[in-house]
Amino acid sequence: MVREAAVNGLGRPSGPDFRTVPVVPIETVPRSVVTGGSPARARGSRVLLTAVLVAALTGGAAGLAGAAIFEGSEPAPATALPRAAPLPAGSVTGLSATAARVLPSVVSIEAGRGGGSGFVVDTRGHIVTNAHVIRGESQVTVVLNDGRRLSARVLGADFDEDLAVLEVDGAANLPAATLGRSGDLSVGDQVLAIGSPLGLSGTVTAGIVSAVDREVRLGGSTRRAVQTDASINPGNSGGPLVNARGEVVGVNTAIAAGRGGGNIGIGFAIPIDRAAPIAERIIRN
Repeated sequence: MVREAAVNGLGRPSGPDFRTVPVVPIETVPRSVVTGGSPARARGSRVLLTAVLVAALTGGAAGLAGAAIFEGSEPAPATALPRAAPLPAGSVTGLSATAARVLPSVVSIEAGRGGGSGFVVDTRGHIVTNAHVIRGESQVTVVLNDGRRLSARVLGADFDEDLAVLEVDGAANLPAATLGRSGDLSVGDQVLAIGSPLGLSGTVTAGIVSAVDREVRLGGSTRRAVQTDASINPGNSGGPLVNARGEVVGVNTAIAAGRGGGNIGIGFAIPIDRAAPIAERIIRN
């Protein structure tokens, strides 16, 4: 259930047809989005397939017509278009290198009929996510970046802070993310949001830090959050927000949603400086 919320500190915008935009926790993506969807979606797929086939047949007919026109003429010599030389191994830099470094530690989470994201925080198989992702489940399934599906139990959750920790059964030495310091963030810093929006695992989106200490009211609680314009959508819940060095600086948790509920360029993450001590307490106790 979506809880309505409000953002403080933004002033009182006005103008023709201005509407207040609510801030809501990112809903977990329904499993049906990934596993098949509705009959209407299936009909849409058939229509799309038909359109593709028509286009293919039309293209084939055009090819035959072209062959008839030029039949008997000399074939044109093959021309290779100029291409850049392949990059040497190990030369990937910038955000590509950052994403490659973090992706192995990011997981998809299947909890009941919903799902979300999370990230491994140590070699003992502990995973941090949002409490609203697990929705009271005691056992969930995590899907690693390499496609392996593992069972995990919910070690504990803090619903006031919307944080939970999972423990993967019988797994050790999982690649762990490096935790950074959200206190070192500045407005304009580049960040990546990584997770499984709409069930699309391993999705990476880029943006900047829009605000470092935004006051956000979620449900009955007011929290300070990192604001970003990196695209965050349902299913990103619990995934990491990372800086340009590949260090986790936040846990993606909420968005300001338009009427359709999708991303409008205003997302919020729990600062890792607050999330890490809570996760440590859950693991310790």
